[in-house]
Amino acid sequence: MHPAPSLIAFTVLSGLGFGLIFWLGLGFPYGDGWIAATFCALAIGLTSAGLLSSLLHLGQPARFLKAFSQWRSSWLSREAVLVVATLLTFGLYGALWTFGIRVAPLGLAASLLALLTVQCTSMIYAQMRTVPRWRTPLTPAIFLLSALAGGALIAGHSAVAAWLLVALAAAQIADWQFGDRRFAGSGTTLATATGLGGFGTPRLLEPPHTGGNYLLREMVHVVGRAHASKLRVIGLALATLVPVGLIALFPVGHAVAGVTVASHVSGMIVLRWLFFAQAEHVVGLYYGRR
Repeated sequence: MHPAPSLIAFTVLSGLGFGLIFWLGLGFPYGDGWIAATFCALAIGLTSAGLLSSLLHLGQPARFLKAFSQWRSSWLSREAVLVVATLLTFGLYGALWTFGIRVAPLGLAASLLALLTVQCTSMIYAQMRTVPRWRTPLTPAIFLLSALAGGALIAGHSAVAAWLLVALAAAQIADWQFGDRRFAGSGTTLATATGLGGFGTPRLLEPPHTGGNYLLREMVHVVGRAHASKLRVIGLALATLVPVGLIALFPVGHAVAGVTVASHVSGMIVLRWLFFAQAEHVVGLYYGRR
C-alpha cells in the first residue's frame, strides 16, 4: 500500500504519546510541579500531533466527527472514542499531578485507556482481510511493544525500555519471516479474485485502466526486495539495537537519553514506512501487481 506520510506520522507520534501516557499513569517518572507539567505536556503534544496529522489522510477532514458514529462495528470509531476518553482522563490526572496530587486510580485508568487506544489503532490494520500481511496477531503486538518501548524511553524507564525493545525486535523479525509468505499462503490469486478459476488459469490481457487512478495510488506500492532488505536492517538497528546498546554501555543521562529517543523514533519511521509499503493489497491482482 502507499506509505502516506500522514499515516506514518500518526502511528509513530500517537504511539509515542500513548506509550508515554501509559508510564506516566503508572507513576513514572517521580516528581511534581514543572517535571509533571513537562512530561504531561509532552505526552499530550505527541498524541495531538499524531492525531492532527491523521486528518490530512481524510478525504473530507471537516467530517471527522462522523468517525465517532460507528463504534459498535468499526475499530476506527472505537479508536476515536477511546482517544477522547484517554485524553480527558489523563488531562485531569496530569492537572492534579502538577499540583502535587497524584490520584493512582485515575492514573491507572489513563494507562489502561492508552493501551486500549493503541490496540484499536493496530486492529484497524490487523482485521483487514484484503491485506494478508497485516492480518496476524503480530501486528497488534508490534504496535503495543513500540508504543510501550518508546514511552518508556521518554519517561526515563531505561531498564524496562531495553527489554521491551528486545521484544519489539523479535516480534518485528518474526513478522517479516511470517509476513513475507502470508500473501502466497492466503490462496488469493487472480483466479479466486475474479471467480474465473473454473475455466482455467486467467491472465491479464490489458490492465483495467490505461492511466493512474485512486486504487493504484493508494493500494498498490511495489518495493524492490534489495531495497526493502536494506531498509529493514537500518530501521531495526535504529529503532532497537542502537538504543539497547546505548542503555547497556553508557550511564543514562540527558544526552544519552536524547540520542536514544532520537534513534528509536528515526528507526520507527523507517519501519512504519515499510509496514505500509510492503503491504500487498489483493486489488493489485487486477493490475498484475502485488
